[in-house]
Amino acid sequence: MEAMDKLSAHLRTRLVDLRKAKEDGRKIIGYTPGGYLPEELVLASGAIPICLIRGGDHSAVELAGAYVCRWIDTFCRAQIGYGVSRDDPYYGIVDLLAIPITDNHIRAVSDVLDCNTDIEIFPFGVPHVKEKTALNYYLHGITRLRAKLEELTGVEITESKLREAISLCNRERELLRKISLMRKSDTVPISSKDFVALNHGSFLADKEFMVEILESLYNELKEQAVPSHEGPRVLLTGSTLARGDYKILDIIEEAGGVVVIEEFAEGIRPYWESVKPDGDVMKALADCYFMRRVSPAWFRPGRERLDFLLELAKDFNVSGVIWYQLMYRESYKLESYYFPDILKRETGLSMLTVESDYDAAETEPLRTRIETFIETIRR
Repeated sequence: MEAMDKLSAHLRTRLVDLRKAKEDGRKIIGYTPGGYLPEELVLASGAIPICLIRGGDHSAVELAGAYVCRWIDTFCRAQIGYGVSRDDPYYGIVDLLAIPITDNHIRAVSDVLDCNTDIEIFPFGVPHVKEKTALNYYLHGITRLRAKLEELTGVEITESKLREAISLCNRERELLRKISLMRKSDTVPISSKDFVALNHGSFLADKEFMVEILESLYNELKEQAVPSHEGPRVLLTGSTLARGDYKILDIIEEAGGVVVIEEFAEGIRPYWESVKPDGDVMKALADCYFMRRVSPAWFRPGRERLDFLLELAKDFNVSGVIWYQLMYRESYKLESYYFPDILKRETGLSMLTVESDYDAAETEPLRTRIETFIETIRR
């Protein structure tokens, strides 16, 4: 697909473009994934948002062992490894690393990088319940972030600039949503690996360029005949699907399965909701990013995400669910114990749970289990 080729070419030179932007005086704001950092604030300050979403590399996980205990989840240990070693060059280019503290795993990333690198860290808290007091706490956090961005860039974040940024980000989410919903069709027009690459690319690419790519791809998929991706339809869910951690997608595809929808707390940009810029724009951001987005497994009560998974399974007509979680993400591990019974009772579908520590030795056992599961649901 021509649009995907253009995005790949853009990302290959992205670091060069970012270095040039820094030379011209623009600030680069890094942030950790999870869906709680409003990129609109960064864009309205004239800075460039970059989400640090690389994963899949066990050497980075091992390196983190010198700084943090093993019982931190795999993705977060990888971020510590990348940040300390600067093996991921995006860590070396950011002027500020904003970290929404969603749980102790992300807190470990914040604390270790703050103590062991010269990266300026800006943490702010994310509560675990959707209540008015929690919303006010989250709103206070992003208001502090707004002030920090204004101080760092010397640019006032005006209401008009914020509304312009909201419009741009809403368009990006809308297009991702439209492309994703195309996969409800019996003839799936885009593979999961391509959609995930598109989603991951949106965290790194220039925002206006990304919107152009999404518009081009959406029209391309609508207008041209595309080959169907045939096989048992799979919902892939779990804790984190990082950029570079594509082993699970490859194995499912090689086994004959077709992932038609993904739902992850981290690594996949939340695109189901858009900001409603009526009234106070900061409250509108907090409403979208905190109150209306599907909550992750560590929120309580924890039924919202599970109900959303049931809805996705029905809407996308899947034949089974694969739950892909990273080691030591205990909130997801707990859910993976009791969700299969809910899934079976309410949809009749089966679920396979697999875990990863980004270790090459796990590939063949994963392959065997997934091939067996795909063959079972095929029958």
